[in-house]
Formats: sequence, structure tokens, C-alpha cells
Amino acid sequence: MEETLRDCGVKPINGEIKLCATSLESMVEFVRSILGLGVNLSVISTTHPTMTTALTQNYTVLEVPKEVLAPKMVSCHPVPYPYAVFFCHYFGTETKVFQVSLGGNSGDNVEAVAVCHMDTSDWDSDHILFQLLGVKPGTSSPVCHFLPANHLVWVPSPTIATE
Repeated sequence: MEETLRDCGVKPINGEIKLCATSLESMVEFVRSILGLGVNLSVISTTHPTMTTALTQNYTVLEVPKEVLAPKMVSCHPVPYPYAVFFCHYFGTETKVFQVSLGGNSGDNVEAVAVCHMDTSDWDSDHILFQLLGVKPGTSSPVCHFLPANHLVWVPSPTIATE
């Protein structure tokens, strides 16, 4: 709980707008302030249409990821607290969203959401993603990651890119 309070109070990085939403109403209000008041909203998240009891397993990308064509997106992540709190944020830099079909080696299927941050030059060099990926802020490589279930990505009603 202390970590959640601390994280919610940390100054945003350059180009980031954030809010710890304590209600659906505050979340939607924040999202609308970023995406626009007259915009129809869609929410995408990672889902598990099939699930085994395997705790961890390797996954294979089953088909070409589909880009969600959206000029802006807001991510909301659940954070530990005695009641529902979501850490929501928007990056003013280019960010791409993809829907990816994954197959686990135990037979699980996952319809995953992946987010790619195309410009990380203003990020803290100690950010965990840089450590995991072995890259530095602002390099030419985008930083991409999958979102777990229950994490939300809000976009204007999207168009999925096709090959």
C-alpha cells in the first residue's frame, strides 16, 4: 500500500500525464481529458480464452500481430490497495498498440495486448524495462512489452490494421 501511495505521488516523466484513478468515473474522466470528450472509447486488454493450470510456460506468437490504429492511447494498470485503484497514464511521445495471439506450450491461448514505446529518450535510465531488454533510453530500438490480464488500454474506437 505504501508503494502504491509513493508511486502515485511520483513526478511524471517528460511528456507523461498520469492519474491514480480510485473510481470508474475518475478513470473515464481522465481518459476523456486525453482522448477527447466527443470520442467513442474502446477498451482492450489481454484475455485468456483457454487456460491450463500451468503457472509459467513458454508462448509462441501464432500470427502476425495486428496494430491498433489509434492516434492516442491511455494505459491503466491495477495497483495494490485495499480497494480498486488503477495507475493510468498517457505518453505524449509515439506509442503503438498491438493485439497478439499467443499459444502456450501447455495448450493455453492468450489474446495479448502489447505496447511499444517508440521514443524513450526522457525515461529514467534505471527503468526496469531497460534492464530487462539491455537497451539504453533514446536508442533507436522501441521498448515493447505485453500487458497482463486486468490491465486496460483505452483508445478511440479503433481500426485494426491488416496485412
